[in-house]
Amino acid sequence: MDSGRLLQFVHRDGILDLGWGHPRPELLPVEAWAVAGGAAAREFGWRQLAYGRGVGPGPLIDWLAGRADAGAAAETFVTGGASHGLALAAEVLTRPGDVALVDAPTYHLALRVLADRGLELVPAPADVDGVLPDALGARLRDLRGSGRRVPIVYLVPTFANPTGRSLPGERRRALVELAQRNDLTIVEDDTYRELSYAGVAPPSLWRIAGGAGVVRLGSFSKVVAPGLRLGWINAAPEVVGRLADLGYVDSGGGVNHSVALTMAVFGGSGAYDRHLVMIRDRYAAQRDALVGALDGVESPDGGWFLWLPTPDGVHADDLLVVAERHGTSFVPGTRFHVGGRGGSGFVRLSFSHLPPPDLIEAARRLKAAAMTTGS
Repeated sequence: MDSGRLLQFVHRDGILDLGWGHPRPELLPVEAWAVAGGAAAREFGWRQLAYGRGVGPGPLIDWLAGRADAGAAAETFVTGGASHGLALAAEVLTRPGDVALVDAPTYHLALRVLADRGLELVPAPADVDGVLPDALGARLRDLRGSGRRVPIVYLVPTFANPTGRSLPGERRRALVELAQRNDLTIVEDDTYRELSYAGVAPPSLWRIAGGAGVVRLGSFSKVVAPGLRLGWINAAPEVVGRLADLGYVDSGGGVNHSVALTMAVFGGSGAYDRHLVMIRDRYAAQRDALVGALDGVESPDGGWFLWLPTPDGVHADDLLVVAERHGTSFVPGTRFHVGGRGGSGFVRLSFSHLPPPDLIEAARRLKAAAMTTGS
């Protein structure tokens, strides 16, 4: 069947596309997942195909609770992925017309998820290392002083999309303290935590906070496969209870029950950890290939992305037009700022989807485009 009728990804002949934050197809665990699926069917029988428990099936929640930086079982809710988790968090923590503070730059599609809730998006003060807690506190006071309701701040503090950077440790602690003092919930998108290429990832805001005032989003999309549509939320038991009490959750009997039970088997069998070792090695090699073929780009310690400055005076949108004529593509930095107000001097490059030789060739094409843009 034509892939265009199956997949979100759109292949364009002649384009080595660095814009897609998708896994490399060859690294998806097709055979190991099939084995886990068969084992789950034998272990759980008809129960795998019945309505599931609202918060998610116990075997997966118990396995998650044993992982690093995880919450306890009572603090875990199974979702259809991080984007679904963000939509759910917005539904129970906010109401239309509220202000949501967001990192700048931040994951561009999260901006759409939050806007769908009817929230006004306001950039949090930030520098190259991420959110500035003191300046964020001042902005929060100004907004609330003008009568605005500001219940949440959203950010990707570890191996961020789009920059690949991680929030420094002292800022993590200061941000948690600020949120706890001011009844502000941090929605921590922790999607890339397991993709660490330089040792252990920084502690999550969830762990630093002891779970108080932080809602943490996790996902299997990057480390196993996006087609599973499976992730989780860590939150206080009261928030988990509100999630489970949502009408569509109560009606549907939990989220993605059958796949969640297969994931429990995949994790409990050791297949997950073996797969994780393999993909860390491969993605690190892909990162190194792209970084080594470019000039002036920072090599991230984890995640999937590089944040590359454009040549002086060159707008990212203008560079994109020329780059596609040279046979490569990317996402302009403006997409990662509220209303496109910022980021014109940066582009986001993904090293996840292409093998090293293609990444090196894409970098060559991009450099050739940069040399001619604006000249």
